[in-house]
Amino acid sequence: MSRRFTVSFFLTFLLLSVPAGRGDARTTDNDQDLQVPILLYHRFGTAVVDDMTVTTTVFESHLKYLRDNGYVVIPLRRLVDFYLGKSPPPRVRSVVIVADDGHKSVYTDMFPLIKKYRVPVTLFLYPSAISNASYAMTWDQLREMKRSGLMEFQSHSYWHPNFRKDRKRLKQAEYEKFVDMQLGKSKEKIEKELGCRANMLAWPFGIYDDEIIKRAVKWGYVAAFTMERRHTGSSDNIMALPRYLMINAYKGNTFEMLLSGRLQRKSTHKIVTAYD
Repeated sequence: MSRRFTVSFFLTFLLLSVPAGRGDARTTDNDQDLQVPILLYHRFGTAVVDDMTVTTTVFESHLKYLRDNGYVVIPLRRLVDFYLGKSPPPRVRSVVIVADDGHKSVYTDMFPLIKKYRVPVTLFLYPSAISNASYAMTWDQLREMKRSGLMEFQSHSYWHPNFRKDRKRLKQAEYEKFVDMQLGKSKEKIEKELGCRANMLAWPFGIYDDEIIKRAVKWGYVAAFTMERRHTGSSDNIMALPRYLMINAYKGNTFEMLLSGRLQRKSTHKIVTAYD
């Protein structure tokens, strides 16, 4: 793809591909913008060991609530295709579930519940950790998950850098080369190992700007995701779609409020993990 292909042209094309106005596929029966929450998980376990651990019991309570209260979990690609004008709108009360990083508890704790409740999940992986780091899954485990037909795999960069810090420490040409490596090598490795199409990206630490969006578009990414506590909407930048960073406190009434969009919006958590 030509470097002259700018983000502004790309986004303009997306906006023009679906007509706006009353009766648009982007509206609900109440003639309101369709709002869909994307629930972002990281790690699971029997106890909370850090801010991004959701206990397996709480996660199952989320799945039970969704099932028992008329929600439908849809694949992330289904939502992205709608925003790209490639498919009709998801039904009202749709929800998307994703997980970042590739922590081994996704395989040991999350995956059995995904199979039990038959819900689709998208995993954003940074491949440098897979089959290498003690906390991460293996490629064989990911292939097993793929065979279930419930899991899709996308990019989270190659080793989860902090692009803000890297911009300060590197010269411009070095920084551009570094960003290209992180975005391109991740995509290529995931596609090679798992035989899938990796054209969606979760920004590491939720950090992005116009420059790295442009480079992501160059590599063929059609959608990217950050971390903001709000539902997605058709007015959002498709290269910076919001996701709810799920924490263990989001349970019971709080989880219900989150799904309804009534949860008070707060600033995004500072993302610190034991292995970043």
